[in-house]
Amino acid sequence: MNTAAASHSAGSPSTAVFVPPRDRDDHVRMRRAHAAAARALKVTATGPDVWGWQGRTLGRKAGRWWLRLVCAPQDKRNLRLWEGTATAHQALPTAVPRPRLHDVLEWAAHGHAYRAELSEYVPLPALQTGGPVLTADLDLPSAWWADLRLALEATSTVVTDRQAVRQQWVDKNLTRFLGIRAFQVSAWTTGHADLHWANLTGPPLVLLDWEGWGRVPVGFDVGLLHAYSLARPATAARIRREFAHVLDTPAGRTGELVALAQLLQVAGRGGHPDLAPHLVRHAECLTGTPVPVP
Repeated sequence: MNTAAASHSAGSPSTAVFVPPRDRDDHVRMRRAHAAAARALKVTATGPDVWGWQGRTLGRKAGRWWLRLVCAPQDKRNLRLWEGTATAHQALPTAVPRPRLHDVLEWAAHGHAYRAELSEYVPLPALQTGGPVLTADLDLPSAWWADLRLALEATSTVVTDRQAVRQQWVDKNLTRFLGIRAFQVSAWTTGHADLHWANLTGPPLVLLDWEGWGRVPVGFDVGLLHAYSLARPATAARIRREFAHVLDTPAGRTGELVALAQLLQVAGRGGHPDLAPHLVRHAECLTGTPVPVP
């Protein structure tokens, strides 16, 4: 994430975000690898450490750049996430406000794969810090919402084979987390796939953290943003008004249900405990069916 606020990496919501590695040796290893990347890319990192999902990423400001380090076991890289920032840089139209990627460096050592990404520094805080769940209502101007609609519409025009949400996941998990029969997603689009307030700035609007972008059900992105806002009813209601043209359609409702199911899976693992009751109530409102309590 190219800002002073931290964000977790996309792909699937997590139960532990924005924290350094639990193991002290991993903490030291990541800091050393980040310093090595800075030397190789000829930049000087001066900003504070910003840790991502479960300590898997480490970012720091480096002059006019943001230097982000990603690490994974060498034999367990998720290539979709690993290459997501670079593929987004290549594929997304200029109408999507985002940090531009400047350089990439990859290497492996002692069983770990590393990827350093040098991109534009965004001198704006994210709209939510400390995690993706909205904790205070936001008073954003109409122009900001219009920009978000345009950015998502421009993203939807991108042709890609990157699959961020899979029908197989829906088939396997929808009944488990929503208590309804799994359905076939009939309307797909290209989306950010991790749309929450820690990945948004504004005004002006910038969309951060594109590593998980790809094909999602129509309505998934705004459904996810709405779900992360449920504890703040005024903002949640604003989302529904601004994106009624998506959420108030059969396809949009389908995508929203998939987003809710994914967050209920997170809640079932202990994540976002304060949000969980809101997720259950909203899911029951949409489905008319009791939802298994996470």
